[in-house]
Amino acid sequence: MLSGYHRLKLLYWDSINPNPMNKSDNSRRNFLKLTAAGLAGAALIKSETAQAASFKKADVIYRTLGRTGVKLPIVSMGAMRGDTKALIEAGIKRGIVHFDTAHVYQKGKNEEMLGEIFQNYDRNQFFIATKVVPDDMDRKTGEIGSGFTVEKFMEYLDTSLKRLQMDQVDLLYAHAVSSGKAVLHPELIKALKLAKEQGKCKFLGVSTHKNEPEVIKAAVEAGIYDVVLTAYNFKQDHRDELTQTIADAAAKGIGFVAMKTMAGGFLDEEHTKPVNTKAALKWALQNENICTAIPGFTAFEHLDESFSVMEKLKMSKQEEKDLEFAREYAGLYCNQCSVCAGQCKKGLPIPEIMRSYMYTYGYRDMNQAKTLLADMGVKNDPCSDCDSCTVSCVKNFAVADKIKKVSRLVDVPDEFIS
Repeated sequence: MLSGYHRLKLLYWDSINPNPMNKSDNSRRNFLKLTAAGLAGAALIKSETAQAASFKKADVIYRTLGRTGVKLPIVSMGAMRGDTKALIEAGIKRGIVHFDTAHVYQKGKNEEMLGEIFQNYDRNQFFIATKVVPDDMDRKTGEIGSGFTVEKFMEYLDTSLKRLQMDQVDLLYAHAVSSGKAVLHPELIKALKLAKEQGKCKFLGVSTHKNEPEVIKAAVEAGIYDVVLTAYNFKQDHRDELTQTIADAAAKGIGFVAMKTMAGGFLDEEHTKPVNTKAALKWALQNENICTAIPGFTAFEHLDESFSVMEKLKMSKQEEKDLEFAREYAGLYCNQCSVCAGQCKKGLPIPEIMRSYMYTYGYRDMNQAKTLLADMGVKNDPCSDCDSCTVSCVKNFAVADKIKKVSRLVDVPDEFIS
């Protein structure tokens, strides 16, 4: 029997399910499986720990992270979606060295969890990165406003270090920056330099989900950034331009970490058309200028599958066909191309809302989706009084429909989606 809490959570799941009246829907069954697994508690953790210990060891491929000189396995771990210590510890046993988190992930709980785990290990064995979003940054334009202060940035960083129970992280990113002007913002550069001078980080970086070539070029120009964490996957329409920009920056010493390599993980809301995630990861890692990728593991089989790319990094013919099919399918992944910018008569941040939609229906990460919507000031069903949608998407997304579905998250209590 499900508890009252989980029954309520299931009701909410049905509210965002694209077919809420279809009680045999695969998504609903998957949620029930996940809920039952969560109720198993200690027994599950024990079982998963045993499974982690039985992982097959593969030869690990290392690459150098730009001018930092740090050598990392090509598969690392994005801890954003990891919510069990057993999964993180399995990653450690599997050979993961680099763990990526952020000040905003799981409202700070992600950093706290990692901090507790790493107390049991030699800190020098790991390469830890965290990220701080510059205060007063307009997510639509990418501009940093006058409200940004060095003091506030340092306050966020100090909070992150306290959660992590560390005096220093290896890599500090200015997070989710989407314009060259923001990358070069004098006060942001001042804050990052101060963090390094005070010994609170070894290296500096910037992370970006869109306008990646522009951001990367600005990072080179700034001269202080060692690493760029960039969205990079086979579905990006501008992937050729991005690949060339990465090559140019790598030649000047910038190290690259890839995220969003799985392009949403699925092509449909119901999760009946999965992306071949192993092939997608191979695609990104075949670019030798990518030092490592940070998939967000949520299950042990994901961890094992990702590490297995080292057994044969070259794609098979079938894997190439799978990616070609997924590339042509609209799917859930927003290109973040911003071609739609300015088309909405209400001025809604369409790319960011579409990213929230991917988090919800692709990754099932409603917490991150709601956080992003809240940051954007998006209200529930903001399109309800529009006669027709004026936004045209290059991927042929039904934009108004997707906004209606995902915006419902803003009125759902946090305890139902945490």
